[in-house]
Amino acid sequence: MSSFFNDTPPQKTVTHGEATFDLPIFYHRDDAFALYFSADYQKVKAVMPSDKLNPVVLPGGKAIAAIGVFNYIDTTIGSYGEIAVALPAVFGKPITASKGILAALMESKYPGFGVVIMHLPVTRIEARDAGRGEWGYTKFIADMHFSITPEYMQCRMLEGDEQILDIRVKRRGFYLRDKKPFTTYSVKNGNLIKTIIPQIACKRVSPITGGSYLKLGNHPVAESIRKLGLSAQPMMSVYYPERAAILPSGTVIEKGVRPMEGYLGRDRKADHTIEYPA
Repeated sequence: MSSFFNDTPPQKTVTHGEATFDLPIFYHRDDAFALYFSADYQKVKAVMPSDKLNPVVLPGGKAIAAIGVFNYIDTTIGSYGEIAVALPAVFGKPITASKGILAALMESKYPGFGVVIMHLPVTRIEARDAGRGEWGYTKFIADMHFSITPEYMQCRMLEGDEQILDIRVKRRGFYLRDKKPFTTYSVKNGNLIKTIIPQIACKRVSPITGGSYLKLGNHPVAESIRKLGLSAQPMMSVYYPERAAILPSGTVIEKGVRPMEGYLGRDRKADHTIEYPA
């Protein structure tokens, strides 16, 4: 694992708002898990900030929406919680359902594949300022309460007293080694930013999702997720027994795209709690 980080030394120090940090950011250890849902293609397409971004399409004409959860334990920007509402898409020509399945399986190995970051709440102002300032990520401050057990991984996310979502992933599935980078699309100053995030991981993937769930509250962010037309049950769960990643600066790949500010929230100190029940 050390060589993974040693091959990419710090390149520059930047400041955005209350955050001063070295790039790239190193993520040494985290609790990470996700649920994948089918979603309404047209509603997902409407979120895309560029006409060149096409949602990955499944048989039956459905798109995909993922809710990814991260409890960052050891990073070079500090510990914090984060939840990504991510929409898999391909930059370039529209793809058919048959190629959509291939893109979903190949992920970043498929040309143009990445995820559009619809929402990216975090528990620290520094993480919010860094994400919005450097990449244009749609970050806001939220409270997150993690419960990591031998049977499941769970997070409740709120803004003050208002619940946004509650997500739980059962620990099950077949093991895969994953060295594919994770690619994101975001918008900064009217430019579409592509960021390729190297990672090295071991993950467990399961198409059996009984006991895993997503419960949405009445918060505006929850309503925007609900409007994507998610399937009643997740179609796949993933969690990572091991994962490390390197977050570099992104690259402008298109200018003059539609804005994607996301929910702004407010400046506040968030609660970030983690329980590891036996």
